[in-house]
This record gives sequence, structure tokens and C-alpha cells, in this order.
Amino acid sequence: MGIINVNDDSFSADGSLDRDEVCRMIREKLDEGADIIDVGAESARTNRKAITVEEELRRFAMILKSWESCWADINPRDSMQVWPPILSANTWRPEVVQGVLPMGVEWINDMSGLPDGRNAQHCAEAGEALLIMHSVGEPKVPHFQQQWPDVIGSVKNFFAEKIELAERSGLSREHLILDPGIDFAKQKDDNMLIYRNLEELTMFDRPLLVPVSRKTVIGDALGIANPNERDAATVACMTWCMRHGGSIFRVHHVKAAYETARCFYPIGE
Repeated sequence: MGIINVNDDSFSADGSLDRDEVCRMIREKLDEGADIIDVGAESARTNRKAITVEEELRRFAMILKSWESCWADINPRDSMQVWPPILSANTWRPEVVQGVLPMGVEWINDMSGLPDGRNAQHCAEAGEALLIMHSVGEPKVPHFQQQWPDVIGSVKNFFAEKIELAERSGLSREHLILDPGIDFAKQKDDNMLIYRNLEELTMFDRPLLVPVSRKTVIGDALGIANPNERDAATVACMTWCMRHGGSIFRVHHVKAAYETARCFYPIGE
């Protein structure tokens, strides 16, 4: 999953509000092997002012309405690359979710933790997939690192509750993808425990999207303050997670991630 930020304040400083530049970035990610493009119109950083629903929809529309033209003349790298690529919208406001689904979005990447059933209901009505991230706070509000006596047990309970909520809202389990929410309101040791025990989260028989790319926990472990210098460690973390149940990896540096997967899976066959 290649990350595309349609903003000018992402933590990796790799976003843009220019349509042509964003389209170029999409082409680059696909050329490098991305199967999924995750478009976000608002930075998740809590020290940045939230944008309005109207502005978020405007940014999405700028890209989503011309989505296919960004890659129509590109060919997949090989049979391993899913084609045509999947379009994911990284958003959490129900009004935005409802607005972007008719624009060709196939996945909603919801970082809010599904506090109610509205986003699941919107996805059910559209017949599209929903990614549920483990989160205990509202997006754009500072998440203080919590004490987790049993972080794996807490994440399991959270997923069980949210799967039930989604199903009650009309969205089948087959349309769900789970994300353990690395770095969100968790201390370094908690994040490491999730990586170490990732296989336990496969109990729900749903794909696991594992956040590994340039994560703070990686920077803290290695003493690397600049997120853009964490790509080598990202690959190491991704390799571990592939071995232990991770199936989708949201990354900034697609080429390195693709080549890692391209090498890893034949070895395991």
C-alpha cells in the first residue's frame, strides 16, 4: 500500500496539494510495485489544525475524479502486483466517507477506531471494504501514551467489539481489514509487543494491515530522529511481520517494500 498525502503538512514532508504532482506520485508508487494507493487529504499529526469537511472533500475530489487517468497507460510490473490497483481513502469523518465512496474508492482506511457504526454502514451500502484501526481517541486530538497492562489482550477485545459493531451495521466480516494501530496512544514497549505477538491477531481470520513505515517506535529503538532515514529499519520490521501474519503494509518507500516481498514469498514457498 503506497501512501499518497494530498496535504502540505505530513510528518514525512512528502505531500502535495498540486494535482499534477499528486498524479506523478501515484504513478511512481505504482511503477514501484504498489497494489493499493492510500490517499489521505489531511495530516494525522495532532499539532496541525484540522481541516473542514468541505476542504477534505475538495482535496479528495481533485484526485479521485481523475484517478484512472493517473495510471491508465501503466502496466503492472509482474503477476505478483494486483491490477488494476485498489483505491483507498484515508479518512474517518462519516460525511467524508459518504462523499468519497461514489468517486471510485474501494477501501476506507478509518483511523478513528469505528466509534459508531456510520462508516461501516456507508461501506455496506456501497459494497466496499473498511479498515479498522485500533484507536482509543479521536483523530486530530493528542493521544497520550497509555499504560497497557495487556496490550495484546486489549487489541483483541477491541477488534472483537468492532467486528461485531460493523456486522450489526450491515457490513460483513469479509469486507473488514484490521490494523493494530502502531504508535497510537502506545508506548514503545507496547508497540514492540504487538510486533512480537502479531500472529495472535490472525485469530480473526481477516487481513492484517501492519503499520511499519518510518514509525516512531522504529526511530526510538534506533535513535533515528528523522523519519526519512528509517527505511532500512522499516524493511527489517516488515520482513518480521510478513513471517508472522501481516499481509498489507502501508509504506512510503514502495520500491524497497515491494522487492522485500518479492524476495520473501518465494523463499517461503
